[in-house]
Amino acid sequence: MRAAVVRSFDRPPTYDDHPEPIVSDADEVLVRVIAAGLHPRVRSAADGSHYTSEGALPMVPGIDGVGRTADGELLYFVAADGAVGTMAEQAVVDRRRAVVLPEDTDPIAVAAAMNPAMSSWIALRRRANFQPGGSVLVLGATGNAGQLAVQLAKQLGASTVIGAGRDPERLELLTALGADEAVSLDAVGKSAADVDVVLDYLWGAPTEQAMSALLHARTDRARPLTWIQIGSMAGRELTLPSYLLRAAALTIIGSGQGSVRTSDILADLPALAALITSDQLAINPLPIALADVEGAWTKPVPAGVRVVLVP
Repeated sequence: MRAAVVRSFDRPPTYDDHPEPIVSDADEVLVRVIAAGLHPRVRSAADGSHYTSEGALPMVPGIDGVGRTADGELLYFVAADGAVGTMAEQAVVDRRRAVVLPEDTDPIAVAAAMNPAMSSWIALRRRANFQPGGSVLVLGATGNAGQLAVQLAKQLGASTVIGAGRDPERLELLTALGADEAVSLDAVGKSAADVDVVLDYLWGAPTEQAMSALLHARTDRARPLTWIQIGSMAGRELTLPSYLLRAAALTIIGSGQGSVRTSDILADLPALAALITSDQLAINPLPIALADVEGAWTKPVPAGVRVVLVP
């Protein structure tokens, strides 16, 4: 079959021949891949920097996708650990990591949005036990996942959603997406001091500054605040002063691969897929032929646009 193939962590994948994946388990099924999203998580695996990377080459990138079985079922699936990636003409799907999609589903939209939307959807539903009426701050709200986080927090009943980032032009887009306020990172302490949940796509120095400013400005420091670490766009590490954990009712948790059971993630995906295809979310997919994977990997993409590779 033809696939995107990574042969060096220093270069983009190339469109090349690759052995067809083989079904080896009763729970597995072979699908014809319709669409696979080019997510930041996919890029980090393809350059060897993701925390799950084992450094084995060659590899086919892609962690999820939409495909059709020989029987005609339309599936959204997450690739099993160690499996051939999804950026190929075919993929082996473990049914325990897949959900059946209605026939009227837009596969390009699902492939574009499911992964970035899943980060905040699962964080709020499975890690924060978020309740309608609560308030949310999204750190890193100007990225694709952050923009979806703003929208999904509103869909889950947030009374107030504040989006924070550095790019003024991209911040202006957030109110149209449902944010009650869009602020620079320097203004977080003033504008978001009393939120209930922080969805953090940044980490690093911006989180250090925001966490300290927010907790010092909090009206009632004994009011619980759940800080959910989701991404590390600004840094993989930070310095956390110990007094912040004593001076406020702060709980820091993570949400990602390993912190939530795969079965729990999958249980929440049908509702998310339905929302993605309901026209209630702003999704801007950019389909590109898999044969042009090198160009897709290197060409600049506007903010809020997610590349989807189509075999």
